[in-house]
Amino acid sequence: MSKEKMYAVKNDEGKYWDFEDQDGFWELNTMNLATIAGEEVAECVARDRGGHVVTFVEEPEKVVISNEQSKIVEDANKYKFPASYISMNTDDYDGLEKLLMNAYVNGYTVKKEKKYNVKVPHAEGWHFQKYSSASKLGARNNWRPFPAKDIDSNMSKDLFIFTEAEIEHYGLQDCEKEEVTDDAD
Repeated sequence: MSKEKMYAVKNDEGKYWDFEDQDGFWELNTMNLATIAGEEVAECVARDRGGHVVTFVEEPEKVVISNEQSKIVEDANKYKFPASYISMNTDDYDGLEKLLMNAYVNGYTVKKEKKYNVKVPHAEGWHFQKYSSASKLGARNNWRPFPAKDIDSNMSKDLFIFTEAEIEHYGLQDCEKEEVTDDAD
């Protein structure tokens, strides 16, 4: 994030001082130069001509974090001391605590997990479908096999893919996998 700021002078009527022509306050869309880099100059204009100084600061970039990390940041909002909550719920390896503090302050986006079609040995002709109701009930294994011949053309392609975490959970790390691209995004 840039530490440079730009300043404008705005009066009570919602008009801005024109720093180029120095001839008064104008509607923003009719003037040449509404901002200036010097705060002192803006303060002098506001004092001498009326109005108040408006500071423009570059908006910080949102941090990209995982879904699990976003849950920590969301939960931090529920506590009186969110920074303490983040500290208590992170092992500060590789600057994770700093990353989550930055996400809390500046905002964040959740990194989309890569997904893979996995060729499972001894499962020729079978596909695996994820049952969301099973995971909501706390079931560990929420994947169910079904014969490939039963595939409905209306079924979502999301039914046949695994995330890295799921591949690891089910012990499929040694299986052949192919990344699934989501063309809808």
